[in-house]
Amino acid sequence: MEDTRNLIDEYKGMTNEQVFSALEKSRTTLEIAIENVEHDFNIGSIVRTANSFNVSKVHIVGRKKYNRRGAMCTDKYLKIEHHASLEDFLKTQENRELVAIENNTPRAKELHAKRFTKDTTLIFGSENSGISNELLAKSDDVRFIESFGSTRSVNVGAAAAIAMYEWARQIVLQ
Repeated sequence: MEDTRNLIDEYKGMTNEQVFSALEKSRTTLEIAIENVEHDFNIGSIVRTANSFNVSKVHIVGRKKYNRRGAMCTDKYLKIEHHASLEDFLKTQENRELVAIENNTPRAKELHAKRFTKDTTLIFGSENSGISNELLAKSDDVRFIESFGSTRSVNVGAAAAIAMYEWARQIVLQ
């Protein structure tokens, strides 16, 4: 029977557990945090992109439920941790640089000028209300993605992809 999952050829025919185990051997040090994203399809999209960059972990802070359809089963291939509170999440982030991707704060600087560290956690928040003030205050750095059209920002799923790529370009591809 043909394996129709959206996997590269190397993983075709493997069980989900075998794919997870194979990916464990080459995980990057990047972690992703998603705080109270309201549209659950966006969470699934971020999870799918996190798998593409083989991140070590995805943290979901706040609301736990999300539409796994957007993840296209990639949630089976990486570690996803739920944290009911910001305090619980922050306990897992010792010795990591917290970089919030957020347009709606004067503290934010351009993403293209960021020089990432190996042990980074990228943080994404709700498209409506952004990242909470509490988490922004705990973030080591805040960056925004420059845009040139009429909207203030790109979709949070797209922003996550852009930021993950920029981290990977600097850390993995060097």
